[in-house]
Amino acid sequence: MIKLRYTIPNSFTAMSLLLGVASIITTQHGELKLAAWIIVWCGLLDVMDGVTARLLKATSNFGAEFDSMADLVAFGVAPAVLVLNAGLVFGGVEYDTDQFWLLLVAVSVFVLAGAMRLARFNLASSETTKGWFTGIPITAAGGGLVSSIVLVLIYHREIAESLPLHLYFPVLMFVLAMLMVSRIRFPKATRRDSNFINAFQVVAISGVFYCGITRSYPEYLLGMGLFLMIAGIIAGRITRDK
Repeated sequence: MIKLRYTIPNSFTAMSLLLGVASIITTQHGELKLAAWIIVWCGLLDVMDGVTARLLKATSNFGAEFDSMADLVAFGVAPAVLVLNAGLVFGGVEYDTDQFWLLLVAVSVFVLAGAMRLARFNLASSETTKGWFTGIPITAAGGGLVSSIVLVLIYHREIAESLPLHLYFPVLMFVLAMLMVSRIRFPKATRRDSNFINAFQVVAISGVFYCGITRSYPEYLLGMGLFLMIAGIIAGRITRDK
């Protein structure tokens, strides 16, 4: 029974890791839309992993390390490969040009920053203020923003064609990389004293699950991702000042 209790959250982690690999393979076969949705599914599994671990009181050092390995693949490497290929397919980037190498460096820095962010989190988790991250989590950067941005551009090609994505993609990856390794306080999705905030979290996460399961409304995913990113950074700044 004890082993089963720990197996359940670790199984969600394992599925997230395997789906991250599937996203990379799918991207390389040119199925960018499916690859982006797979990353969204990894995010749903990450939520299930955390929820079941807390409900079953099945947190462990192994689970924390395993979760970090899965996050690096699902929300670090997979989004990086996705953006690189998106730049080649509809971003106006041509292989072996200055634009290609700039984008390659940007996605590589993104993965490196994500790995450093996860390593720092594991080392300092016992010292981190309860309910807060230090730096933007890789799940929010790679799973919440990168995948939804690519999805919106795929669903709305007229927007993609009107933007200089050969510049925007590298800037996006560099900015997210800096936010991940920064010292910004960022709120965790956990129970708060405010019932309004708790209700909003439930509604927001429920909406993400609906969009992910039905593979619809990527605009909601992007809008919610941007709102939570900006609101989280502001909230972290305000509480730090207090």
